[in-house]
Amino acid sequence: MGKVYVENIRVYGYHGCLPEEALIGSDYRVDIWVEGDLSVSAVSDQLADTIDYVKLCACVREEMATRSKLLEHVAQRIIGRIFEASEVVNTVSVKVSKINPPIDGHVKAVAVELCRSKK
Repeated sequence: MGKVYVENIRVYGYHGCLPEEALIGSDYRVDIWVEGDLSVSAVSDQLADTIDYVKLCACVREEMATRSKLLEHVAQRIIGRIFEASEVVNTVSVKVSKINPPIDGHVKAVAVELCRSKK
């Protein structure tokens, strides 16, 4: 087993429960790690045998483009999309952070992290 990390994926999205969030949008940061069998690619040195982090980023960007009210919902969609995109992946962890959320007072970010494994 091994892990592939993709950190600090920056996207602009329109997630949130407030009507203003659907109109104005916000900056988001997504961090993911996936676990799978990397033993074949460690020997073969072939992209086809590993977990392609370019595809992981594409999954994140595509799901972040679809509005959700809750960060939990978008994180779960990202997890499902990654499982669909790679048979090698056994576990996915996704952390979605909303930068400068519309909360009274100074809050740098709020975040939700979900981790799921194939059954």
